[in-house]
Amino acid sequence: MNTFATMEDQDLARLARDNHDAFDVLYRRHVTAVYRYCYARTDNVTDAEDLTAQTFLAALENIRRYRGRGNFAAWLFGIARRKCADFHRASYADRSDPIEDVDDAVGGESKEPETQALLSEMLDCVERMLAYLSPDRLEALHLRYWGGLSMRDIADVMQRGEAAVKMLVSRAISDLRERCVS
Repeated sequence: MNTFATMEDQDLARLARDNHDAFDVLYRRHVTAVYRYCYARTDNVTDAEDLTAQTFLAALENIRRYRGRGNFAAWLFGIARRKCADFHRASYADRSDPIEDVDDAVGGESKEPETQALLSEMLDCVERMLAYLSPDRLEALHLRYWGGLSMRDIADVMQRGEAAVKMLVSRAISDLRERCVS
C-alpha cells in the first residue's frame, strides 16, 4: 500500500478497478471530507455515516465508469450529492443546516465574554439564514466549506461553469453577511 500513497487519485482510480488496496488509499484520502459534507446535509451522525458508506460503495461498484477526466474528488462528490438528494427525497425533510462546533473552526473560545457573545449571536444568525438561501447557493456552500472542494471541482459536481459557482458562493456569503453582520 505504501507505493500507492504517493500516487495521484486518477492513477489510483485506474488501479482500483482490480486492486482493493488502491481503492483503500482513495477511501482514506477522501472519507473525512465526504463525511463532513454528508453531515452538513443531514445534521445527523448516523445518517452521515450511512450516506458516506453508500457513497464509497457506489464509487467502488462504479469505479470502471470513472474515465480519469477531471478530478476524482469531484466525481466522488457527485455521487455523494446524489446519495444525499435521494436521502432527502425519501425523508422529505424540510430543515436548516445547523452549524455545530464552529468555535473550534474559528479559533476556539474567546476569553472575553463580549466577543464570545457576539460570535455566538452571529453564528446563530448564520445558522437560521442558511434556510433562506437558494438551494444552489446552499449546495455550493456545502461543497466548498463542508466538502472542502475547489471552485473547479464544485463546477464539475454541479455541472456549471466555474464562474457561475464562484458567483453562487460569493452571493451566498454576501447574503449571510448582509443579514448577520451589520
